[in-house]
Amino acid sequence: MTDSEFLDAADSILARIEDQMDHLTEQDIVDVECRRSGNVLEIEFIKNASKIIVNSQAPMKEMWVAARSGGFHYRMVDGQWTDTRSGKELFAALSELVTEQGGAPVTL
Repeated sequence: MTDSEFLDAADSILARIEDQMDHLTEQDIVDVECRRSGNVLEIEFIKNASKIIVNSQAPMKEMWVAARSGGFHYRMVDGQWTDTRSGKELFAALSELVTEQGGAPVTL
């Protein structure tokens, strides 16, 4: 993956996550506020003031996620963003993290 391909993919991922969070809020499933600044997306859960931060790390060609349960690094492997330690796919992992911090079952 070239640098420009990574930057395009990272931008698309952040936009997709933000859109999905907005949809969950509109559907009254979870109450979140998203703020995006460049390559960083901050998701704040209004009910408990916890946060999930998703950002791209261009030099490493990774997506990083910070949540209450820890920090996670995702790298493109066979067409999927995969956790470098657990092997879990990015959106499956985010579903679990949002469910945990948002207090309602969520599938992204």
